[in-house]
Formats: sequence, structure tokens, C-alpha cells
Amino acid sequence: MQAISTNTLTEALHWRYATKKFDPTRRIPEGQWMAIEESMVLSPSSFGLQPWRFVVVDNREILEKLPAVSWGQTQPVECSHYVVFAYRRNLSVNDVDRFVARIAEVRGVSPESLEGYRGFILGSHKAAEEKGTLDEWCARQVYLAIGETMTAAALLGIDTCPMEGIEAAKYDTLLGLDAEGYASVCAVAFGYRSAEDKHAALPKVRFAHSDVLKHL
Repeated sequence: MQAISTNTLTEALHWRYATKKFDPTRRIPEGQWMAIEESMVLSPSSFGLQPWRFVVVDNREILEKLPAVSWGQTQPVECSHYVVFAYRRNLSVNDVDRFVARIAEVRGVSPESLEGYRGFILGSHKAAEEKGTLDEWCARQVYLAIGETMTAAALLGIDTCPMEGIEAAKYDTLLGLDAEGYASVCAVAFGYRSAEDKHAALPKVRFAHSDVLKHL
């Protein structure tokens, strides 16, 4: 792997903002979109469990229904690609075993050799289940994927807008997520900013480094 320059990274992050108005005439090229999907798949998660589902909404009929359950926001119908990030509800032992089986398959080892790792994961799973925090923990993993994917898009010169302002339960019904055991956390619109989006020209507001960074 060849590392990008520090300037390339910081310029992309300064350029990125939560795009309020997209140019509906522009589509993300297929090759770049495939790279963005790959960034979702490669996102980190605790233990590597990947307790999520990424729903790329291509169906125009469904997209047209989303602004009404997104606090009136029009990004779903104006952007190039719209993705709903969902977490696995009630993550089970079977889900853990499926992941362990996948490790064995990809790395060419026996499932038995992974029994110690499986037990370690199940110990944390049981603790979260007993505390009633399992779903919350899974939902937090999804934000790791959201952050990584938005950064990947920025490095490709593609705009994004993360949207927590959605009626998650209605999204779940429209997308069939509830029937599959998943629940919406956030949506992200991808595309290209409209020349009419005044927010694009506003200076990025962040606290000073000394306010948010601490070296010990």
C-alpha cells in the first residue's frame, strides 16, 4: 500500500461537510461507488463481528417515500446514492458462530482452533445481554462504519450527509429490516453538492485543538 500525503487527507476532511442540497443530475461513477461499498464492508467492528446491514436504496418508489419519514429532508431523492446503516437486533450465539465459521473459511483453519476466541466473544456477549446493553453496543458499531465510509467518500471527492433525523421504525418497515432482524440507526446520502447549497461556502466550525485534544 502506498500512503497518501498528509495534505491530501486534511484537505479532504476540510472539504467535507454535511451536504444539505445535492445536484440530482450527477451520478457517482460505478467504479467509485464500488469502492465506497468496499469501504463499508471493510469497516472495523469490535471482535470483527460486523453486526450490521447496509441497505443501498435503489428503488425509486421507496426513495420517494423517505422524505416524509426523514423530517422533510430531501436528500434521499436528490442524492446519487442513499444508504441506510442498520444494526443486528438481539445478536445471538448463532451470529457469533457464523462469524467464527467465516474466520475458519477465510483463513483456512479449523473451527476448533478458534474455540478460545469464540469463548472470549461469547463472554462479552453474555455480559452485554445481562446488562441489557447488547443492542446499544451493536448500534455503536454501526457508527464506526459510517465514519469510515464518509471519510472514504471525501477522499474520492464525493459529498455525503449523515442523517439521524429519520423515523427509524418507519424506515425499518419500508425497507423490510424489521422482518430480517435489523434496525435502522442512521442514513447517509452520497453524491455531489449543488451550486445552490449555501452551506458549502461556510467556514468549518471546530473548537481549537487545545480544547478537544489532551496529551498525557
